[in-house]
Amino acid sequence: MAASVSCNLTGLQIFTRQLAFDDAVYLVDAVMGGNSLMQACKLGLESPYVIKVCHDCKRDSEALYFQYGIKLNNVFDTQIAYTLLKEQHGKKWVPDDYISFVDLLADERYCGVVYDEKEEVRVLLRKDPQFWAHRPWTVMMKRVAADDVRFLLRIYERMVKSLTELSKWRLSVRSSLYCQCFCAGDDCFLGCPLPPPPEQLINGELLQEEVLAVVDVPSGKMGLVIGRKGSSILSIKQCCRADIFIGGQKGPPDKIFVIGAVKEVRKAEAILRGKFLPN
Repeated sequence: MAASVSCNLTGLQIFTRQLAFDDAVYLVDAVMGGNSLMQACKLGLESPYVIKVCHDCKRDSEALYFQYGIKLNNVFDTQIAYTLLKEQHGKKWVPDDYISFVDLLADERYCGVVYDEKEEVRVLLRKDPQFWAHRPWTVMMKRVAADDVRFLLRIYERMVKSLTELSKWRLSVRSSLYCQCFCAGDDCFLGCPLPPPPEQLINGELLQEEVLAVVDVPSGKMGLVIGRKGSSILSIKQCCRADIFIGGQKGPPDKIFVIGAVKEVRKAEAILRGKFLPN
């Protein structure tokens, strides 16, 4: 069973939780329903038997965890899947080459829908960060909230047919690590087990274990890591085939999160810590 999920939020404040199934879209009002309504969604969001289809799950997972104690689980992240499909077709890995939700929707291989209204909402959010907090919902708010999830199941169905077994396993592992990413300072989430590789892959493929590492940055040193106009952190990403993210919305701004194959993550950790050493 699969369901597409998304959140409309500002920082870590969730205003709307959207859920879509094959036959219906549900908008969960976190403002009016509060904690009791969100807790009613907890069982499904944490279930290992329901696939949650998301696009870039990091922020949604962070907000769900720190605001409601919900550990998003068994995720199919379409942003990660898109990258893996490109790699299957021989595309060279490039750091920070993440497809946006709007661009994914426009890709005719997976959906072919133009979503101009999303940009209109972004403009409104820049003018009023509390846009999603306003009640009652306008027709536009309902339509955009629903559109954030209504097409994800179609994309999921098309992607899953094209992914190899190895890519599916890598996707499940990486999606789990992305869910944990900005929550990694809390041991309760970090200890969640990762999906094991399928038996048919164990003997037939060279499997690389992927991990999440958290690097603590000494006070006043983050600028050295980032560099002028991001040049330093970009060079680290280029020499280490790993995803590197700086901070979360809730946690302190002195943590760096690294996701990738063990060898590449350890290399990135060493380079990052080298930036802290005195000249």
